[in-house]
Amino acid sequence: MRWLTLYARSRQVPASLAAVVISAVAVWALARGGGEGPGDPRLLVLVLATGAMAASIGLGGQDLALDRTAAIRWMPRRAAHVLLAGAVVGTVLLTVQSMGGDGGGMATAAFVVRDSAGLMGLVALGAAVSGGQYAWTLPYAWLSFSFFAPPPTSAPTQVATWMLLPADTAAGTWTALFLTVAGTAAYAVAGPRR
Repeated sequence: MRWLTLYARSRQVPASLAAVVISAVAVWALARGGGEGPGDPRLLVLVLATGAMAASIGLGGQDLALDRTAAIRWMPRRAAHVLLAGAVVGTVLLTVQSMGGDGGGMATAAFVVRDSAGLMGLVALGAAVSGGQYAWTLPYAWLSFSFFAPPPTSAPTQVATWMLLPADTAAGTWTALFLTVAGTAAYAVAGPRR
């Protein structure tokens, strides 16, 4: 159990978890005012993206050379780290949402699971491509683009705005699944870029 505590501290898990909880509570407070309609997922996607970006700081260790020479198998630990972080981000939002009562814009569990998994896959892909310190840039760029993208009337625009689409949209689900699998696999195999 001590190794798990040391791993969590070295990956800055307490700071990431605090940022996830604070962002979820902030969105809950904003959504309570009823400013957004029940069909507008922007605030929820913003909290999921913020949570994924906060979790990205743990995808790079304190010393990459030391990580690469460790006598343990990193591939399963990296994959578990990404998947567990996605589960925590989604669970925190669903927990805060359940305590919030009738807040406007609340999402289904399927929507939260799809988006948190896809965003964590995108963060993991960012860590494998750009390194742990820049892993947050891919979800930030994609989120920014999706907020200003044209209406999702064609397949390419649905892929571009996958995180804002309803949970039962096939293009959104397949895009999130692809990002989850590709990002987790790339990070698990290659680790963070130096």
